[in-house]
Amino acid sequence: MITRADKEQEVKVIAEKFAKAKGAFIVDFKGMKVEQVTSLRKQLHKTESEMKVVRNTLAKRAFKDHPAVGKAFESSMKGTNALVFSYGEVNATAKTLADFAKDVEVLQIKSGVMDGEAMDAAKIKFLASLPGKDQLRAQLLALFMAPATSLARCLNEHVKKQTGGAEVAPQA
Repeated sequence: MITRADKEQEVKVIAEKFAKAKGAFIVDFKGMKVEQVTSLRKQLHKTESEMKVVRNTLAKRAFKDHPAVGKAFESSMKGTNALVFSYGEVNATAKTLADFAKDVEVLQIKSGVMDGEAMDAAKIKFLASLPGKDQLRAQLLALFMAPATSLARCLNEHVKKQTGGAEVAPQA
């Protein structure tokens, strides 16, 4: 039997996790096997996320400290739920959940919250389709380098024309 002090401690832990997380999701894991849940937890750990199975009543108490989260999650808190806290990139966590839900159909992503804004399943799927931070940085660098690369290529072609097609080694 869980005591009142244990419940208060659990509510405090959940509230601290919401305060620390950049985003959170509610998933229904009913019907998943233990091995599947363990696999999901390991995949989430790689994206700086964590999944915690909580009682709905205790989670609702923790929402009192975070009204935006409470408003977003209040209608989804029915049945067997787990909260997924994202401490790193929220879209990486959403992508992990969406990819896992494709493989394991019993996993349902109910709703989510990011920066105090509620997200339904469609918004979460869109968020999961976005590229990660590292990929966006690489695209931006490629965009910055494109004019310089084109200029270097044009200058090299001009030099080739002047020298009759011979390659010219760069001078140091």
